[in-house]
Amino acid sequence: MRSFEQNQYLRFWFEALASSVCGEEPDLSARQMAIMLRIYLADGPHTVRGLTAVLAISKPAVTRALDQLADLEFIQRAKDPQDRRSVLINRTHAGEEFLNGFADIILSAKRKTELG
Repeated sequence: MRSFEQNQYLRFWFEALASSVCGEEPDLSARQMAIMLRIYLADGPHTVRGLTAVLAISKPAVTRALDQLADLEFIQRAKDPQDRRSVLINRTHAGEEFLNGFADIILSAKRKTELG
């Protein structure tokens, strides 16, 4: 059985997700969001190989998610000048804005859950 605290966290996560899917911003999958958060919360450089290792998911799954994030202009790929076989994954202003907005949604959901 879940504790009261666990239920509270699940409630504000639900509120955040429900708000995000009703909003005008893109609705990212859990995999896409995990990749975004890794790229934006951890210091780089980020590579497909590195994301695959950290998240324990396949290279094709990471590549598909990165393709979608690049289409949204949330990330940008660049050749690694040190290793031409490797591609670096870089942050973008649009990605930063998206995550700032999502963080605001989470804070709002947390306040809403705590109040009622």
